[in-house]
Amino acid sequence: MKTVTWNALATGLVAGITAALLSLSANAQSSLAIVLYAASALPILIAGLGWGKTSALVAVAAAGVSAALLVSSHFALLIVIITLIPAGWLSNLANLARPAAELGGPDDALAWYPLANIMTHLAFMVTLGMIAVGVIVGYDSTMADRLVEIVIETLKAQEPLYNPDAGAVAQMKAVFTLALPVVQGALWVFLLFAAYYIASGIVRLSGTGLRPREDMPTALRMHRNAAFIFLAGLVAAFTGGVPALIGALVCGTFGAGFVLAGFAVLHHRTRGKAWRPGALWLAYISVLLFTLPVLAILVLGLTDTRRSIALTPAGPKPDPNSTRP
Repeated sequence: MKTVTWNALATGLVAGITAALLSLSANAQSSLAIVLYAASALPILIAGLGWGKTSALVAVAAAGVSAALLVSSHFALLIVIITLIPAGWLSNLANLARPAAELGGPDDALAWYPLANIMTHLAFMVTLGMIAVGVIVGYDSTMADRLVEIVIETLKAQEPLYNPDAGAVAQMKAVFTLALPVVQGALWVFLLFAAYYIASGIVRLSGTGLRPREDMPTALRMHRNAAFIFLAGLVAAFTGGVPALIGALVCGTFGAGFVLAGFAVLHHRTRGKAWRPGALWLAYISVLLFTLPVLAILVLGLTDTRRSIALTPAGPKPDPNSTRP
């Protein structure tokens, strides 16, 4: 049972200040900016997973206030929306449990909120966060066009003979307009999941975590309804205008979830095989070098949407401050 204590409140406060400082460091270290921004989710996740949702809420609030005081309210709003709120919400979901008997399981066990549902929430939260940030900063196709022009000008400065025609430039702009939200959304899902995975390990080693360790090859999946959201985003990406941008973003966020699930399926299906290490290394290297293997892993994740529910002996009841799944 995780009750509200001064220790939990103090942990949340320290975690929030740490998260704000990590975000602030990202402004000074441009080469590591995206990693540091994602790392700012770690303190929030650790506070929430180890000390409960109240600690996570205090951490998010403290981080937002600290960022506003140290930088600006605009900066604070952005990191709260895109990083801190998703991290706090993930930690809350991970701590949800209910009697397994309610799901047809044994009477003396607790059933934890499925990782498949948590992954789908992650994709959804990143999608909403990216849309909100896009509205705040005024992202549209003209911004993407300007980025392409900057890239072309940089290439021309390095290679004076490089002079693409107007048709090629227009095609580059069209592709980049949709590719940017896909890449941004996917990358953010990957990084926040990595933060969640690391934070889970930290609280488990410290003995403060509630959620049991899960077998990722078995548990890491997406909810079956997420496939329909992904397909809807894929259709919207070809409609043009703002719907296309949102559709591309959905393809990136939910597609990233299915790619992670696809790798988990690959790990699960190759267990016990003598050729497993070579196959896994080949899969990871191929994904880093080529596009087609990524699509194959994505399809693998789409075809397996089973939900695995972790069970633990019914000892202390779940946090009464938490909402049951």
